[in-house]
Amino acid sequence: MAGNKENTKVALLTAGGLAPCLSSAVGGLIERYSEIAPQAEIIAYRSGYQGVLLGDSIEITPQMREKAPLLHRYGGSPIGNSRVKLTNAADCVKRGLVKEGDDPLKVAAERLAADGVTILHTIGGDDTNTTAADLAAYLAGNGYDLTVVGLPKTVDNDVVPIRQSLGAWTAAEAGADFFDNVSNEQTAAPRTLVIHEVMGRSCGWLTAATARAYIQKIDGNDYVDGLMMDGHLKAIDGLYLPEMKFDLEGEAERLKAVMDKRGTVALFVSEGACLDAIVAEREAAGDMIKRDAFGHVKLDAINVGNWFQSRFAALLGADRSLVQKSGYFARSAPANGADLMLIKGMVDLAVESALNGVSGVTGHDEEQNGRLRTIEFPRIKGGKHFDLTAKWFADVMDTIGQRYEQA
Repeated sequence: MAGNKENTKVALLTAGGLAPCLSSAVGGLIERYSEIAPQAEIIAYRSGYQGVLLGDSIEITPQMREKAPLLHRYGGSPIGNSRVKLTNAADCVKRGLVKEGDDPLKVAAERLAADGVTILHTIGGDDTNTTAADLAAYLAGNGYDLTVVGLPKTVDNDVVPIRQSLGAWTAAEAGADFFDNVSNEQTAAPRTLVIHEVMGRSCGWLTAATARAYIQKIDGNDYVDGLMMDGHLKAIDGLYLPEMKFDLEGEAERLKAVMDKRGTVALFVSEGACLDAIVAEREAAGDMIKRDAFGHVKLDAINVGNWFQSRFAALLGADRSLVQKSGYFARSAPANGADLMLIKGMVDLAVESALNGVSGVTGHDEEQNGRLRTIEFPRIKGGKHFDLTAKWFADVMDTIGQRYEQA
């Protein structure tokens, strides 16, 4: 059992896309084990599950332990990421991670056993942790004595049933900082349309939270009356989420009036807004839509922001239009103060659970009154939709002056 600290060997991995919590979570885990189980060995697999399959790991040395607090200052992942699904054998073979005929779950389990790992911590989103669930089930069903405890990271904040995923608050704040500069592009030419594309495949939380953070950031700005640099220039004129109905003609008419009056229009668009309609349109035209190992449409190839640009620019009579994406800027930021506190709580529980042999994903369980606990793997899934009835979202939309309906 993992509770025997004398024989504990811990492995860490980060997987999926980046989020502003990975470096801090890795640092926090190293710190916590050094505090309460200093004799435990710690290794980290490079590039997520890829490192497990290839046996590519890093030993966490005493020098690394001593400097682990520095990791809270940085974004990215100090041990590398990848998108690997252990139940997608064909993709693993194609990428050279396993041989033809091998079961990636078995290869991973045998590697963990060969490395003497008794605790595995996975830091990632729903795909990472559902893969961890598959691995945990395989380990349990095949006689391996290993505890798997995940930590939830996703800038989308879309993991069921977790109230708040690690890194999402920071991503919203960073996206607001990004647009505070980008909004000034509206002074570069008359009748300018600026579209801010924000990450969020099927959940609009991050786009809405970024809009809120931006509105809070510019609240109280002082301007020189009569010049172009005023409150209107810094305003958001439209916000579009996957959960909202989209009325192109109605929105174009509303925004055309804004453009005619002010000469600028600024939109916040979730990268998953209208995604199904865009994919259907592209496939009907004969395009091959690329998907990742988990079957998700590769959003970089879709360019939802460009789709909105192509529809709105002409309808609004824009002389200049541009799409700016804050995704990579926001997801690579170091964790802010709010996320650092959230990470600390989840890390401490993850270590406690692991040492007591309890597998699952740490988080505030929305189905148990928001209590911080280790949530059972079978209950973890992605695709949680943003609640459009949240009061703070209603306040955001009132500020924008936009009417909307749920899809």
